[in-house]
Amino acid sequence: MADNALTYTQLKKLVLFILFVIQFLAQVSVSEIIFEERFEDGWQTRWVKSDWKRTEGKAGSFKHTAGKWAGDPDDKGIQTSSDAKHSAVSAKIPEFSNKNRTLVLQYSIKFEQDIECGGGYIKLLSGFVNQKKFGGDTPYSLMFGPDICGTQTKKLHVILSYQGQNYPIKKDLQCETDKLTHFYTFILRPDASYSVLVDNRERDSGSMYTDWDILPPRKIKVVNAKKPADWDDREYIDDPNDVKPEGYDSIPAEIPDPKAKEPDSWDDEEDGIWKPPKIPNPAYKGPWKRKKIKNPNYKGKWKIPWIDNPEFEDDPDLYVLKPIKYVGIEVWQVKGGSVFDNVLICDDPDYAKKVVDEVFANRETEKEAFEEAEKVRKAQEEEEAQRAREEGERRRRERGHDRRYRDRYKDRYKRHRRDYLDDYHDEL
Repeated sequence: MADNALTYTQLKKLVLFILFVIQFLAQVSVSEIIFEERFEDGWQTRWVKSDWKRTEGKAGSFKHTAGKWAGDPDDKGIQTSSDAKHSAVSAKIPEFSNKNRTLVLQYSIKFEQDIECGGGYIKLLSGFVNQKKFGGDTPYSLMFGPDICGTQTKKLHVILSYQGQNYPIKKDLQCETDKLTHFYTFILRPDASYSVLVDNRERDSGSMYTDWDILPPRKIKVVNAKKPADWDDREYIDDPNDVKPEGYDSIPAEIPDPKAKEPDSWDDEEDGIWKPPKIPNPAYKGPWKRKKIKNPNYKGKWKIPWIDNPEFEDDPDLYVLKPIKYVGIEVWQVKGGSVFDNVLICDDPDYAKKVVDEVFANRETEKEAFEEAEKVRKAQEEEEAQRAREEGERRRRERGHDRRYRDRYKDRYKRHRRDYLDDYHDEL
């Protein structure tokens, strides 16, 4: 064999490496960015503003801006600009199905306003949608986003549509409420497992089978199940071989204090026979009890058994949404001011994470801009409060001056009236 010939083991390793590279490249090649929107100039050509609620005078609007504070002033989104309004926009996207592939839905929100009550959702829509009427009752396949109302409701909704009915997630997922940019990511996999991420950190995960009431449960508890009579759930029992020590019951609980002395002033005839006070007996150990030992017949804590649910019928396509053709943003808020940006639909969670990392590269700059804006806001509020205090003081002084003037006028009137009456009586 020539010196440069490969051995069988080397050849085998080379083949395995080549197969690994082919598999890796195949995975990379099938990764797809279905839709990505950074709301750069020209975004209006891709999105259609809905007339939803316009006839009622309740239709809001969006403006193209990076907001009052931003890590990158050139990184703009769309911001709600009206109070107590409904705002909705949608974009048509290349139709796709998530069958046999991972679905990643991600977007960012920045609440610049003090949220009193409102929601901002992203929706994936199937079939034909009249984009000018999108909003409210428009059917959707997936709705994802925060809902905030007062200090009690800070919920992150994940609602899935299955056979024409909407099912909300049963878990209580919390959203962020501060005034910085936050990313919300929903990942749905072909095994019906899911993950919810906030700012690239997994907030929760689970399965569609358990966390939505879409299908009946696989297992159910046995109805009217009772613990068997011979079931021993005592983990420890009294040691039957433990014997009470002889004379144990004769040990008193208290004994005379050996250090006590009869007072010098004690008189047996008047006070009776002196007896030392009692103290706890250190040798007394309480009522005798057998020692505890492990129960050799212990079967564990009894639990109601589970059985297969006869009503459960699996759907291997439970995770599959209807083919998606549109993505929409729907908002209702008491106060406008939320900035929506960085909409992403893809099948690659790693790419979604890179987008978050890219935007968050300016996170500290955004925080600094926010803190500076807060300083300006607080200074303005203090200035306005000071002006209000000064105006109030000025009005109080004026009221005091008027009161003194009225008092002097009343005194002068009383004197003149008295003089007039005296003159009148003199004439009579």
